[in-house]
Amino acid sequence: MIEKQIPLSVLDLVPIGEDFTINEAIKNSTKLAQAVEEFKFNRYWIAEHHNMNGIASAATSVILSYIGANTKKIRIGSGGIMLPNHAPLVIAEQFGTLESLYPNRIDLGLGRAPGTDRKTMLVLRKDIYNDGSDFPIMLDELQFYLSDYQNKDSIKAVPGFGLDIPICLLGSSTFSAQLAAQKGLPFAFASHFAPDLMEEAIKIYRLNFKPSKQLKEPYIIVCINAICANTLEEAEFLATTELQKFLYIQRGDNRLLPKPTKDMSSLWEPWEERTIKNKIRESIWGTPEIVKNGLEKLIKRTNANEIMINSWIYNPEDRIKSYKLISEIWGLN
Repeated sequence: MIEKQIPLSVLDLVPIGEDFTINEAIKNSTKLAQAVEEFKFNRYWIAEHHNMNGIASAATSVILSYIGANTKKIRIGSGGIMLPNHAPLVIAEQFGTLESLYPNRIDLGLGRAPGTDRKTMLVLRKDIYNDGSDFPIMLDELQFYLSDYQNKDSIKAVPGFGLDIPICLLGSSTFSAQLAAQKGLPFAFASHFAPDLMEEAIKIYRLNFKPSKQLKEPYIIVCINAICANTLEEAEFLATTELQKFLYIQRGDNRLLPKPTKDMSSLWEPWEERTIKNKIRESIWGTPEIVKNGLEKLIKRTNANEIMINSWIYNPEDRIKSYKLISEIWGLN
């Protein structure tokens, strides 16, 4: 049993479900942000993805601006911005604008993956050699633009200059864990789709952490998928959307978020089932008590400072209900 419940936060990819328009998807995510603010979740983050029919979060800072205008106090941010896709000055300006609009509410989570397939990555980056290896240099440049270190002749991010927006590094491997440790930044691990290196990355981060102006001690966010419902049967039914999502990604089938199904066995081969269930093995589905126990075990195993929850639930109302049940069992309200 966890003596003190740690914060829970929300990751959202602004999913576009079958029979929904992009406009409706954005409005559904806005309603989710408003709901989880009411439920007392700590943060609401959006992830940058491109060329994905079922995800509407490509223009991440634009969506965040809309979310900020329709919420009051919950922290909002990127989970994350894929920095090698952008000029650091542009990101400093975008998030400087967000911070100016919504003071003390903005987080800047950064990743080095493209958030898309290789073909789309080359369109975004215009450089076949830009594989993310210069991510540390780009991070230094971004931090410079957000600092007050510039002299009168420096290029300045306006807005952005001097705001020192909190930065968090995201990753699914040990690379960003090592870099976050060296820079003294929080580290968020993507267990919701790539759990294999979770424990190793967390260990590396803790062992190598160096205090910084932003952070004095290691701070780890673990991201997982979770679904909560009144019954286990309902939760498992809702979770078939998540299973289908990963199945179609694995097949290279770029489709909208599917409706849940009562018969997954007719959709996949046994080897696909094994592969996908291993990939999402950190997912927690069930009743409030099952979800609570699962979260407590995860925290005990990782010593995480915060858990971020993504939810691949097709029906927007069921998604909000899931977060509400989790907030109640976790004592957030």
